[in-house]
Amino acid sequence: MRHKKINEVKTIFNKISFSYDFLNNLFSLGLHKSWKKKLVDLLKPIDGENWADLCCGTGDLSFLILKKVSPNGKVMGIDSAKEILNIAMKKSKSIKNKCIAWEMKDIFEIDENLRKYDGICMSYGLRNLVNVEEGLKKVFRLLSDRGRAGFLDFNHSKFYSMADIFQKIYLRFIVVPISKIFKLSEEYSYIEKSIKNFPDGNKLCQIALSVGFKNVEYRTVFWNQMGILILHK
Repeated sequence: MRHKKINEVKTIFNKISFSYDFLNNLFSLGLHKSWKKKLVDLLKPIDGENWADLCCGTGDLSFLILKKVSPNGKVMGIDSAKEILNIAMKKSKSIKNKCIAWEMKDIFEIDENLRKYDGICMSYGLRNLVNVEEGLKKVFRLLSDRGRAGFLDFNHSKFYSMADIFQKIYLRFIVVPISKIFKLSEEYSYIEKSIKNFPDGNKLCQIALSVGFKNVEYRTVFWNQMGILILHK
């Protein structure tokens, strides 16, 4: 089951890679950039720190973190999907910054005994892990003693709340039909399924505390459609 889920997610992101940035901008009306900036502002990366962007996709968060930790810090973008990671690598060539690097690897394969990060970020990746609790445990072990981590993802709203109804309508009647034009309706149909299996904000905070994080915070943005989880060791 574990390998089936990993391969399913990897296949989805490899297939949507060439339309990923365009469709992200389209479906979010460009707002995903401000949500990611909000996440980075809450995490407060500073010059000289060592950061990892897990499930980095095309590298949006990696580049935002890079601006904060340069010129003395480092950013490692890590993703298991080859095609989408290649796009991030092409982007980084244009900025010619040696402080950023990329690695194709599943996050559970990262050796926490060899790496310790001051900070870890993830956008729209935690929801796609095989096990959210195991993912947060992995992040905890990858952080330095005073490290912090931040996650941006869809918010799992209360069933039949206005936010929940809007989310389902938007996904079913806007996102999926438009993605069908790009022959990606099956891949984008996966979003609703993944949200259904994703813990809500309160549960995410409980899991994070049980893992060992001392300070946890969850806040919603865009009328409860998205959630930001901030964790400190």
